[in-house]
Amino acid sequence: MIRGERYLKRIYKGDNKLKLLDQRYLPRWAVLSIDICICIFSFLAVYFIIVGTPLQFYNVLSTPYRALAVIGINVLFFYIFRTYAGIIRHSTFTDVFRVASASFGTAVALLLINFATFLFFGQKVFLTTGILLYAFISFTILLFFRISVKESYQFLKNFASGNLKKRVLIVGVQDNTISLGKALTTDGNMPFTLAGFITENPHSKRIKILGKPVFSVPVSSNSNSFTALLADYSIDGVLVISDSLTIKEKNQIVEACLANKIEIFNVPTMEHWNKREDISTHIKRIQIEDLLERQPIAIDSDLIKQDLEGKAIMVTGGAGSIGSEIVRQVSNFNPKIVVIVDNAESALHTIELEMKDKFPDLKFSTQLSDITNEGRMERIYNKYNFDVVYHAAAYKHVPLIERNPREAIRVNINGTRILAELAVKYNVGRFVMISTDKAVNPTNVMGASKRAAEMYVQSLQNSTNVCTRFITTRFGNVLGSNGSVIPYFRKQIEEGGPVTVTHKDIIRYFMTISEACQLVLQAGTMGKGGEIFVFDMGKPIRILDMAERMIALSGLKPYEDIDIKITGLREGEKLYEELLNDGETTLPTYHPKITVSKVVICNFKETHDAIENLILLTKTERKKTLVKALKTLVPEYVSNNSVFEELDKKPSLNN
Repeated sequence: MIRGERYLKRIYKGDNKLKLLDQRYLPRWAVLSIDICICIFSFLAVYFIIVGTPLQFYNVLSTPYRALAVIGINVLFFYIFRTYAGIIRHSTFTDVFRVASASFGTAVALLLINFATFLFFGQKVFLTTGILLYAFISFTILLFFRISVKESYQFLKNFASGNLKKRVLIVGVQDNTISLGKALTTDGNMPFTLAGFITENPHSKRIKILGKPVFSVPVSSNSNSFTALLADYSIDGVLVISDSLTIKEKNQIVEACLANKIEIFNVPTMEHWNKREDISTHIKRIQIEDLLERQPIAIDSDLIKQDLEGKAIMVTGGAGSIGSEIVRQVSNFNPKIVVIVDNAESALHTIELEMKDKFPDLKFSTQLSDITNEGRMERIYNKYNFDVVYHAAAYKHVPLIERNPREAIRVNINGTRILAELAVKYNVGRFVMISTDKAVNPTNVMGASKRAAEMYVQSLQNSTNVCTRFITTRFGNVLGSNGSVIPYFRKQIEEGGPVTVTHKDIIRYFMTISEACQLVLQAGTMGKGGEIFVFDMGKPIRILDMAERMIALSGLKPYEDIDIKITGLREGEKLYEELLNDGETTLPTYHPKITVSKVVICNFKETHDAIENLILLTKTERKKTLVKALKTLVPEYVSNNSVFEELDKKPSLNN
């Protein structure tokens, strides 16, 4: 058996004297020669079938001349329909249609010859029964030859590579799932073989789609019928199309599959896999992001288009995860120009290449610059005469910024001050600042610096002679952003663990990057100036639960295959984030996911002077002096799990 397998692999890889399968494809002359041999065999088969019946051949032509005429006409139609032109191992419906047309054309031509000879000479050349029988037999064998070559090639390919296809079920029997099933059954290079469809509709029993059964079973972790189905049909995986199910239904299916150790794959919607080459690359294991219970966000695209079309727009931090997504979404609304500012050279180069590829007709400019370089930023403002600025540039990693408070003050506070003042100076219509939930009752330097930036742009709005509308947007963690927890966990799982969680009870709000940026654009259309728009982040998620789920989705067992370790809260980290400061309230807007925070707006002069003093201190003073001044500016800032906690202690009455 082992020797036989070795020979099969040698044949496929071309390691033999003939090297039959080492060819890119069978030459056309070889295909035509095989087809002619099939025609000869078909003629002989018809001859011996009819000889044994009461039917008699006409004597106008001898049998050899009659065979020559039939096969010659058939070859003529092979040439007309180019049946030999396709690659046999990749035969499609088009190739089958060509063969059928050639066979049909041959039969029609022979019948016409019969009719003509009978009309002019009173006798026929070919037996009508023989013509029809020949057409049927020849077409059947020609078709069988092509199917055999295609299937044999695929078998040898899979056998030699050792890549056995996964037997999968598709959830649902809608148009999009049937289209997916068709793609699996027609594309031989797919790593899946379709075993059937699953539906909970009881009326779908005994139905077959694409020749595959439809199973009507409840999909849940405690369903005996679902478990039995997986075992009886040796199912390796289940395919789910992104938008065909609700998040709740997806989670039910995932729980059932995980309980039965079955892989779950997520498939993009139809418009993303309409090209064959894209299908297999887009079918991936379902990710934790696909299972977070979030309602879809609807935005008023017409209003956003009216707001951005034909406008000059700048995006700071435009090469980062949030900024780059804002750039992509803004670019869909036909702006006059998009200027992308960032100090990360490689990331800026990447977004530049992407823009050239995805938006070839859009005018855009990439500017390598630090936002704290006031002279450089002023030249950019002066050159482009912006209508809208989206300010996403910031330092955001909490533990790192806790150890480097000078940089937080320099970039998050002073950088925002520079950009905001230039916006006023150059009459920018709208300045949208991207803030964070960590600015709410901050417990770390990063959050306090963002709160200080919020305070500054709000107070600037109420100073004299300001036409720019300053709008702040505040939201929590975004899935997949640089440094976020999900890519970090994924990397730890790939490396074999352990997965590290800072506290067993820590929770966070999450939103996808796309959702967050959609709401940023929508909020930008609402602002009259000075508002802080707060986004509805949905339900908070326990990070430990997320880690356990991600390990299970990877086909592994939490605490057995991959361990989870509790490492303790990091510097400046707190158990839960808030979206409103103490004493803040919100008012609704016309968008259900966006509310306006009602906050006390600070006096501009006092805020300006305090920030100027803070910036001066960065040049000479030590960290604790800087943080103490920051706490004075942001009185609700109380450090947590940080060396700066001692600054919050009230002096003893005995001193």
